[in-house]
Amino acid sequence: MIYDSFEEMAAALPQMQALMGLDLGTKTIGVAVSDVMQTVATPIETVKRKKFTLDAQRLVELVKDRQIAGIVLGLPRNMDGSEGPRAQSTRAFARNLLPLVPCPIGFWDERLSTVAAERALLEADATRKRRAEVIDHVAAGYILQGSLDRLKHIRSAS
Repeated sequence: MIYDSFEEMAAALPQMQALMGLDLGTKTIGVAVSDVMQTVATPIETVKRKKFTLDAQRLVELVKDRQIAGIVLGLPRNMDGSEGPRAQSTRAFARNLLPLVPCPIGFWDERLSTVAAERALLEADATRKRRAEVIDHVAAGYILQGSLDRLKHIRSAS
């Protein structure tokens, strides 16, 4: 199932299983995974986009290998909160991926996640070349960590 509301997705997610965060770009897909306690996001790789079937094949492998219980996909909203062509493309990607994975997919507002990732890499004194290599999966880590923090808050409130 695809969840528009993260609160609804949180209710459907099992505990004690890893989650995956994705930063979907036009040329790459940044991938991050959580620990089974769902507390820490770790950027793991950047998938170079070729065509959907090949991109999805790699993501499906990661879901199986890491026993992923849910996928959080960064939704690129405009700064005013509206959705443009990139957000619609992300929603289409989620619809196409859903039949291939045995877990729910939800969206997380990714505004400024790449900016935050870039800032962190600059503070870490990463070279321009290194930043270009890792920016997408570091951004996926920011997306996933934000959703993990929200998930913890939702669960502690109930």
